Amino acid sequence: MATVQERFVTLNEIRRAARANLSPEAWDYASGGAETETALRRNRRAMSHYVFVPRVLRDVSQLDTTTTFLGLPLAMPIMIAPMGSMFLLHPDGDLALARAAGQMGTIYWLSTMTRWEPEEVAAAATGPLIFQLYWRGDHAWAEALIRRIEAAGFRGLALTVDVPMYGRRERDLEKRYDPRGQGSRRWQNFPPAEEGDRRIASLTWADVNWLKRTTRLPLIVKGIQSVEDARLCVEHGVDCVYISNHGGRQLDYAPAPIELVADIAAAVAGRAEIVVDGGFQRGTDILKALALGARAVCIGKAAAWGLAAAGAEGAARVLELLHLELRIAMANTGQTSVRTVGPELVRRVCACE
Repeated sequence: MATVQERFVTLNEIRRAARANLSPEAWDYASGGAETETALRRNRRAMSHYVFVPRVLRDVSQLDTTTTFLGLPLAMPIMIAPMGSMFLLHPDGDLALARAAGQMGTIYWLSTMTRWEPEEVAAAATGPLIFQLYWRGDHAWAEALIRRIEAAGFRGLALTVDVPMYGRRERDLEKRYDPRGQGSRRWQNFPPAEEGDRRIASLTWADVNWLKRTTRLPLIVKGIQSVEDARLCVEHGVDCVYISNHGGRQLDYAPAPIELVADIAAAVAGRAEIVVDGGFQRGTDILKALALGARAVCIGKAAAWGLAAAGAEGAARVLELLHLELRIAMANTGQTSVRTVGPELVRRVCACE
């Protein structure tokens, strides 16, 4: 039987295998966006707005892709983003993704919207974990959940702030498909839906302050899409600014995250680390984000496709191929270390669609 490395030598092969393995409903859930899907398309299209300025004759025989995130070592500046309902794509879901990330020397971000309890994922993981918090209850509910993830050994807490109302994902709506009602365990002890929706819609910076007082974990705010909010993150003591438009799944016509990185990096000015997701599907995309000021990139859809194609091995293969593409891009642009990549490596060429 062919190995996963033999079966998949390109990322496109993995994507095609994932689509073949999934029902139309599951494929659209994993791959779709909000309303007209303009934001979804912009996430990818905006990558072409930046080109490299390659340097030559710089001895790139030794390449270093290692870095750190919040003090945690990474073999590559690529992590697996938090995604809900991964059991719809593969029976092992988040367990497989956590194993894949650890196998490749990186971090898995676990969503609150998971079938598995955090302790189960921590037991299966072979690398560090970060927890993505969807705040659906009161302070007592949030504190009880935080204490569980602290005790389970998670290394960071990411507050999701870009979902005050669930986006209209018309691929799902037209199929009358609700992934949130497909049998996830409710270990989270969610309150009634209306109460949870009201609570997440009522979040303010005061809740960020409460989190800083309540948890000993580094605090990440996920879903930042403006320079002004990035500055507020720093003012409120946030350890990491996570630039994201939720993969184009929440607000149609949201800005493409790659186009926000440089301005947010300038505003943050090293006072917090920066990560980004949204449309990153090639090694060249990742190198551009590093050049513009990100510490690392989180991948969502690409990892989900790897999971659907071949479980933990498929997700690990996605990371392996992205790592290979990153190394090739580094060598061909004259970069020897991801930690020394700077803005001189890229040039913006077009702001048009």
